[in-house]
Amino acid sequence: MTRLAPMLLPLLILSACGSDTPDVAVPAEPPAPAPPAEPQPGVGAVAYTGAVIWDGTGGPARSDAALLVRDGKVEGIVATPPAGAEHVDLSGHWIIPGIVNAHGHVSGSWAPDGVTDAAAQVRADLLLYARYGVTAVLSLGGEPPAAFEVRQDQSDSRLTHARLWVAGDVVADATPEAAAATALANVDRGADWLKLRVDDNLGNAEKMPWPAVQVTMNTAKAADLPIATHIFYMEDAARLLSMGSSLIAHSVRDQPVSDAFVQQLLDAGVCYVPTLVREVSTFVYAERPGWFNDPFFLEAAKRSEMDRVTRPDFQASIAASPTAAGYREALAQAQDNLRVLLGSGVPVAFGTDSGPAGRFPGYFEHLEFELMKEAGLTPREILLSATSVAADCIGRDDIGSLEPGKWADFVVLAEDPLQDIAATRSIDSVYIAGNEVPR
Repeated sequence: MTRLAPMLLPLLILSACGSDTPDVAVPAEPPAPAPPAEPQPGVGAVAYTGAVIWDGTGGPARSDAALLVRDGKVEGIVATPPAGAEHVDLSGHWIIPGIVNAHGHVSGSWAPDGVTDAAAQVRADLLLYARYGVTAVLSLGGEPPAAFEVRQDQSDSRLTHARLWVAGDVVADATPEAAAATALANVDRGADWLKLRVDDNLGNAEKMPWPAVQVTMNTAKAADLPIATHIFYMEDAARLLSMGSSLIAHSVRDQPVSDAFVQQLLDAGVCYVPTLVREVSTFVYAERPGWFNDPFFLEAAKRSEMDRVTRPDFQASIAASPTAAGYREALAQAQDNLRVLLGSGVPVAFGTDSGPAGRFPGYFEHLEFELMKEAGLTPREILLSATSVAADCIGRDDIGSLEPGKWADFVVLAEDPLQDIAATRSIDSVYIAGNEVPR
């Protein structure tokens, strides 16, 4: 308006000379904005219909509803999908939340041999987990720098591989100074957790000294990071709990858990991760495992690793190892302790320690299910441990169950896992953020 005023001034003067009432055009009023379009509730939503849905909260499964997903998140489990929603017919199937692994390892070493880019290798590990229904992994140590980069993917609604959180280098140093340096380096890299190791490998190594443990605990507290602790002995686990451990990341395997230890776990509200299949990996390769003939395993197994662990010299070394024999005995104790702890109300978070050499990501999670069943857990207890309980134990409120607002990470099965946990192997499809995982 200011720039037009000098141009309008002569016109206004001429009009004033010819008439007492100037005939000046009045600009028309701008058109009123159109009323907003009526909302269309179903547009952009996808309804997965016909399946029996178990939402991971502990309640009964539903066969009378559809899972409604929009923009990668669960909108609800609804009796009637809104008009306009896309429908995916899953009649005859079961839907469960994606499996959450509260103790795995992601290094990129499970990528196909032809993959050389570091970030692509990490994503290949995460895709391998996802193909077997594992949609989230807390990696407790040993991740390459690329894993910190790939971790940023998980807020992307286009995600098609497992979600990832990282701990950086495992802290197991022999001096407080070295432990502080390792822990601080992880903090500076942006680790989500810290992980320390207090274990002597059945008497074959020196345990991390307690002054170094204390420094690591202090570093975690100062950085406001949770800390996961690797243990074998109940006495060490109890001491670590008193020092502020956020997660007992392995089973107590040296003796039956005492009432006092159970109560200490309950009072601390700290979760316990059994990792039973970790013990199996230490002795099973004394001969060719039966599961090497399992079609479900062979769908995505890395053949070069199969070849390595079935070499005669490798098998002979395992067969002759007293350490392997010791861990075989430890497995039975771990299973006994798991029964006691779960029956006492201790939160048991599913985890496997999969990812290092010989511990096949994705498939090992299903072996863990079998071992939990052998320990006396019901399918419902196992599934809760592997979904909402595991998510809670690693501090995630956006995964683990199919509740409104959480990520639409779920597994479609051909058989009923609430009747038999082996049905988790009957995978029809896996979805992460509502996106079907390539299989």
